[in-house]
Amino acid sequence: MDLKLSSNMEDYLEAIYVLELKTGNVRVKDIAAELGITMPSVSSAIKNLEKQGFVSHPRYDLVVLTPRGARVAADVYHRHRVIKGFLSQVLGVASDIAEKDACCIEHIISPETLESLSRFLEAENGRD
Repeated sequence: MDLKLSSNMEDYLEAIYVLELKTGNVRVKDIAAELGITMPSVSSAIKNLEKQGFVSHPRYDLVVLTPRGARVAADVYHRHRVIKGFLSQVLGVASDIAEKDACCIEHIISPETLESLSRFLEAENGRD
């Protein structure tokens, strides 16, 4: 049984995922910097995510996504990339605005709409 994660918790997982891709190691201070929030806020969220089985974070050690957390994070990251791609490539929205808008939309978009956007982008990119 999967609990519905809040958009904030999804943002934490996505940030951890992106930082893992970039650097391979993720610390609380890295997440705080990535999200522009305080380390105590990150620590509290990480404890919550750890209780739910999404991350592992031994005291004073690296934050690591569990397999369950990695699946959710990859899904959020995929949604973000598709939405940002559509906004910037198809609609011509400026990159910084597309980034912000994708962060909001990624939490509420239906799987059907996401799939349609993804197919549309693939078709558009195939025409290049």
